[in-house]
Amino acid sequence: MNPADEILDIVDENDEVTGQAPRGEAYARGLRHRCVFVLARDGGGRYFVHRRTPVKLVFPSMYDMFVGGVVGAGESYDEAALREAEEELGVSGLPAPVPLFKFLYESDDATRTWWSYVYEVRCDLPVDPQPEEVAWYGFLTRAELERRLSGPGREWVPDGLAAWERLRAFEGGSTESGR
Repeated sequence: MNPADEILDIVDENDEVTGQAPRGEAYARGLRHRCVFVLARDGGGRYFVHRRTPVKLVFPSMYDMFVGGVVGAGESYDEAALREAEEELGVSGLPAPVPLFKFLYESDDATRTWWSYVYEVRCDLPVDPQPEEVAWYGFLTRAELERRLSGPGREWVPDGLAAWERLRAFEGGSTESGR
């Protein structure tokens, strides 16, 4: 199936469903929908970081510290988090991602908006990322990730950066997660 044809629930400012639309139309018209962000960590606590492929509908070729994506019509956030994490990491049998918090993402130019649920999952399995989704990946420590976020030459997805900043606040602004 063409990703642009996937049917999404369209939601209002309170995350209540108001209709449905294909993903391509939702993006083109700036319709509010739902997304999940899953922070995947390996057994050593390192973060899965990746570069998106150039064919992605949104934020192609940019770096991200979350796996995830849109929530399909009629799908729960929890279902989407597990599905997206397993798809992008190329694994099956992950534990259920742990929900952390939800926020409304709105781009600086107000053309993109989606309800975003942030999760965390531990992935002790060997990953085989989906080549349609992931052009490059690595597992980084928190310090390595923070250095790359502040360093030159890498473009990070803006919604992922917004989720990361909220995650840091959720954790109390610590530089090392206690998870």
